[in-house]
Amino acid sequence: MSLRQVTIIGSGNWGSAIAKIVGSNTAKYPDLFHSQVKMWVFEEEVNGEKLSHIINSTHENVKYLPGIKLPANVLAVPDVVESVTGSDILVWVLPHQFVPRLCGQIKDVVKPDAVSLSCIKGLQDSSEIKLISTLIQEELGTDCSVLMGANIANEVAKEEFSEATIGCNDDVMGPVFQKLFTTDYFKTTAVKDKDTVELCGALKNIVAVAAGFVDGMGLGGNTKAAIIRLGMKEMVQFSKMFSPASQQLTFFESCGVADLITTCYGGRNRKVSEAFVKTGKTLDVLEAEMLGGQKLQGPMTAKEVYHVLKAKGVEGSYPLFRSVYEICYEGMPPKHLLDTLSTI
Repeated sequence: MSLRQVTIIGSGNWGSAIAKIVGSNTAKYPDLFHSQVKMWVFEEEVNGEKLSHIINSTHENVKYLPGIKLPANVLAVPDVVESVTGSDILVWVLPHQFVPRLCGQIKDVVKPDAVSLSCIKGLQDSSEIKLISTLIQEELGTDCSVLMGANIANEVAKEEFSEATIGCNDDVMGPVFQKLFTTDYFKTTAVKDKDTVELCGALKNIVAVAAGFVDGMGLGGNTKAAIIRLGMKEMVQFSKMFSPASQQLTFFESCGVADLITTCYGGRNRKVSEAFVKTGKTLDVLEAEMLGGQKLQGPMTAKEVYHVLKAKGVEGSYPLFRSVYEICYEGMPPKHLLDTLSTI
């Protein structure tokens, strides 16, 4: 069997943490993978020096994951076409709004038998929900699995123990992906319920926004527990509507309840939403001030989901999802979330 070449598309906070794992494991399994891992970097200057050059010379992403050394076999490549040419496995780790443009740039050079794995937590905005993995599959003509879980990037990069769920419906690639991502500190489980795994990763960000509103209003654990419970209920309900074959047990994997809990107590969506209540600043301003170039996913996902629910005429059955959208985009005060909860 020929060795598989791996490319990581994205080099932000989570992308760099994933690069650390993948770089270590390709070296660990020389019978399965090419040692060198290419990582596409959106080129920008840091202190007058190109970020790709900094990464390749210091083996550190000083802007998005400072203080963490990347394996020496991770090569930063600023040209996305060059980064994917000849690769067998494409690992997508970047904000979901950039996926369509990148697919258009690389589709003519992607190998016909290449496979993708998406670590992207978001949805394509349209009148019907489209998963990012489906978008990648349609644009590139290749299969796409997913990896989701309770994974705060900085904690993973520091090798604090965490878990993740791989949604892969392919019997051959499931074990390959587990070897690519599993370490002593990062445990993965593979399940054949890809759509549910991916939906959990996207929908939990809406709930995290609501949790941030709760923190911003100075409320305690009882209220946040109610938000988490209702959020999980709506996640399950939405997943069943989207995919009737959705498996209940998947919600008890890392991609489900564990990711929901950790993102409601940590992570950028909760943090920025808390500041939204306390400061009165817009989400766009707070994203620029607080995230250092990273993108806020929760409000955008709330808008995408609301558009679908509205088109189907079922938005009333999703009071938490609807309230988050109304607070983020229609000027409703954060207290509107509590008013909604009290009427359920």
